[in-house]
Amino acid sequence: MEKIIKKYWDNRANTYSESIRDELCSFKKEAWKELIKKGVGEKKNIEALDLGTGPGFFAIIMSELGYNVTAVDCSHEMIQEAKENAKISDVNINFIEGDIENLDLPREKFDLIVCRNLTWTLKNPESTYEKWNSLIKKEGRLLIFDANWYLRLSNPTIQEEYDKTQRLLEDMGYKPKVKKEQKKECENIARKLPLTYEIRPIWDKKVLLNCGFKKVEIDTDINNKIYTEKEKIAYKYSPMFCIGAFK
Repeated sequence: MEKIIKKYWDNRANTYSESIRDELCSFKKEAWKELIKKGVGEKKNIEALDLGTGPGFFAIIMSELGYNVTAVDCSHEMIQEAKENAKISDVNINFIEGDIENLDLPREKFDLIVCRNLTWTLKNPESTYEKWNSLIKKEGRLLIFDANWYLRLSNPTIQEEYDKTQRLLEDMGYKPKVKKEQKKECENIARKLPLTYEIRPIWDKKVLLNCGFKKVEIDTDINNKIYTEKEKIAYKYSPMFCIGAFK
């Protein structure tokens, strides 16, 4: 399964990187910075870990915020794109190609762990959350940005809403960057992953508290803060949530 996931993201790296470069030149850059700063609070000299960095968007903006950033991804091609994007942005980041669920990093090293659109891909989310907790310093924080992307595969009502949205976007002239073959491949991967079938972020809050985090705060819908008007339509069926877990 791990090889299948890695291959999928290797094949997506180039077009995904194009999207990231667009984000770095849009309002989204500052919007995400504000969300991260809010999650961090007033703490200074931040040691940050970006998990599932992809083409490096979060790693770059956190570096621009003055954080000392380590960024990890399982995909070799994504890491190569991230390094190039970091070079263009003139920032220094420690990039690591590795398994997100089995990180060989020092305990209690980081003040902040951040990930976006990653946790739905976890094969063993409960044990992974426990491992991430061990990497965070006391008083440190974990910020998770994700959505119930594929709950529709087991929920006919959400699937119907998704289908209607796709037809509407097509009528509006919206052209998705993901090929039909890639979309089908991703759905097949999602069907084999446990969080596809959980109601999130309710599930996450319970597990994170059981893992030893002292407090978990949730914003169930941040779409208005980080999406364009067209994207708000596209992702209305599954709004992006923000989870802040405090150690």
